[in-house]
Amino acid sequence: MVRERFLKKMRVNLPASFEEKMRELLQDEYEEYAACFEDEHLGGIRVNTLKVTPDEFKEMVPFKIERIPWIKNGFFYEEEAQPARHPYYYGGLYYLQEPSAMTPASLLDVKPGDRVLDVCAAPGGKSTELAAKLRGEGVLVSNDISNSRAKGLLKNIELFGVRNAIVTSEAPDKLLKTFDGYFDKILVDAPCSGEGMFRKMPSMIKTWEEYGVDYYAGLQREIITTAADMLRPGGFLLYSTCTFSPEENEGTIQYLLNENPDMEVVPAIDKMNTDETVSYDGFSFGRPDWIPDGCEDLKHCIRIWPHKIAGEGHFVALLHKKDTAEEGSVRIEERKALGKNAISEEAMKFIQSLKFEIDPKQLMVLEDRIYLLPKGLPSLKGLRMLRSGLLIGEMKKNRFEPSQALANALKMEEYDNCYDLAADDMDVIRYLKCESIEIKKEVKDGWLLVCVNGHPLGFGKYSKGSFKNKYLPGWRWM
Repeated sequence: MVRERFLKKMRVNLPASFEEKMRELLQDEYEEYAACFEDEHLGGIRVNTLKVTPDEFKEMVPFKIERIPWIKNGFFYEEEAQPARHPYYYGGLYYLQEPSAMTPASLLDVKPGDRVLDVCAAPGGKSTELAAKLRGEGVLVSNDISNSRAKGLLKNIELFGVRNAIVTSEAPDKLLKTFDGYFDKILVDAPCSGEGMFRKMPSMIKTWEEYGVDYYAGLQREIITTAADMLRPGGFLLYSTCTFSPEENEGTIQYLLNENPDMEVVPAIDKMNTDETVSYDGFSFGRPDWIPDGCEDLKHCIRIWPHKIAGEGHFVALLHKKDTAEEGSVRIEERKALGKNAISEEAMKFIQSLKFEIDPKQLMVLEDRIYLLPKGLPSLKGLRMLRSGLLIGEMKKNRFEPSQALANALKMEEYDNCYDLAADDMDVIRYLKCESIEIKKEVKDGWLLVCVNGHPLGFGKYSKGSFKNKYLPGWRWM
């Protein structure tokens, strides 16, 4: 069993008021819940299906993993594996994520071509999975109100090779002015009191004692009602927290239902549980009896308890906006092709050499940087942006430099000058450390895409036997 093989013993000192509250909620189950605090939390890997399938990953991974039953592309790993210290991590083949935290994005039924919003997206665990489901089609808007946290979100979006993401740092009400009624699917992983993470991060107990649940419930209600206005009629909104508090969970959902009669709770597991390889054994459901005047539909919500599955605490609710709801006011912006001299000759030659479809109307130049925008966007004027689509590269004096983001977004077959290394070749580490390496195979002069076992890592410039490392210094192996 996972608990027997991967867990260590530990102790967490819980506040007396929290223990009393949990005893009241769990009653006969409380002692079993309290006992789970003697176990260390489990680490998880979620495979990036934009780059590799779970079966392919199982064949290539050099350390021991075990399938997470409720996540098709998720695995537990042994603590000593150190997956963040492997070249595959730098190739964006997987994301390190707590197993229960993988659940919300897995239960939002995103399809290629959808318009998707992740409202509170940093550091990117859920956004990267939503992007993988889009398969490069449609639009992903990943937002976090904290500009510093949004920078980490951007790195993970680019590391994963996402081509169709917009990364913003705005309050939800500011987003609404641009995206009223625009999205097909929205994920709200709301800020919360974090009770479900006390075992993994005991430091969160101090924040819980300082702010309490009422503070977070107020934030959540502002966010979820605004998010609902950005959803088109017929769309789906998934709300999640990592807390047990009924006020922040069933209470927030009931508040939305009272404020917005166009929204209804629907069963997330019934919609998604069509794959026999996925098991939700151990999952519990919403408790309308834990809040005043809770409606019966709250039973469709999902509660994840750390004493019932091998993960931390979570709450998930899937909501549907009725088809009869009023349409939003958003309008799609008609884009025109760039002027003849907007892109340099060298840059255009490079872009035309890429072996994936690029619509010239979706190219944008901003301060000599060339971006590939997703199709079907409204005007983004006025939003605080960290990234508009895929950064192709930068036009500099007499030259063009492709970006690190482009390197991670490419497949080997989409570029005709590649240098592929085995994962155990020390030149891979040297390259990731931004050091010089010797090119030992025949390649062409020009921009060279360095790969590990068929998966791109970054660019270098090769000329007459000399190689200049162009791996992004801020991402280098430390």
